[in-house]
Amino acid sequence: MSAGRRSAAEGFYERVDAGRFLATEYTRGPWDPAAQHAGPPAALLGRVVEERPGAREDMRIARITYEILRPVPIGALEVTTSVLRAGRSTEVVEAALVPEGAARPVMLARALRIRVAPESVPTVVPGPELPPPGEAAVTPFFPVPWETGYHSAMETRFTEGAFVERGPGTCWMRMRVPLVAGEDVRPLDRVLVAADSGNGISAELDFARYVFVNGDLTVHLHRHPVGEWACVEARTSVDAAGIGLADARLHDEKGPIGRSAQSLFVAPR
Repeated sequence: MSAGRRSAAEGFYERVDAGRFLATEYTRGPWDPAAQHAGPPAALLGRVVEERPGAREDMRIARITYEILRPVPIGALEVTTSVLRAGRSTEVVEAALVPEGAARPVMLARALRIRVAPESVPTVVPGPELPPPGEAAVTPFFPVPWETGYHSAMETRFTEGAFVERGPGTCWMRMRVPLVAGEDVRPLDRVLVAADSGNGISAELDFARYVFVNGDLTVHLHRHPVGEWACVEARTSVDAAGIGLADARLHDEKGPIGRSAQSLFVAPR
């Protein structure tokens, strides 16, 4: 690891056993010291979908939708998976995240996996490439009242906008710690841990005066991500009635890989 990056012995989670994890302080979000940023649990649910027993190696996640039912606490968590539909070319898998001792999940994910056959069809690349992360300045998160959390576990570099500026933003993001301590970082981890930041990257309203929190997240991927960096190129729209949408194009260093969207509850503080 390069200078300034943290030890690989640390992570967003520690694995207790196959279906249980312990969230660390790196999962902490910017609003509540006892609650996680939704990025790490989104990545965790994506990982358990991929690594579930019997998962087909010739399929990849093409779309994964999360329902954020309530704040995800920092502590012990149990994950479960079930196959809702299994077909020759597609399958749908559901994953649930349940705090230890709780009766109901705090977060659900439903993933569409599609069978792949490399080099079977022509490649079509949508949209222009972005300036690479090496051409962007290192940029901080907006002020957070605690030292350790998601904001300190992610490296961020903007090519457009900033967390402390209103309007559209384009942000390269890289994990400083692995998703699970002592385990390799998977390409999907890098994208899913970043995708939930779209509403913060492209905030149109003042953080101090308004809340604009997402109750869901949907990620579509037409290409499997590669490399250490994921980029979220985000725009936010807000209606005066209090509903917003953060829509983002997702990239890696080779180019576009998909899109993400978040439905927002917007209200004065």
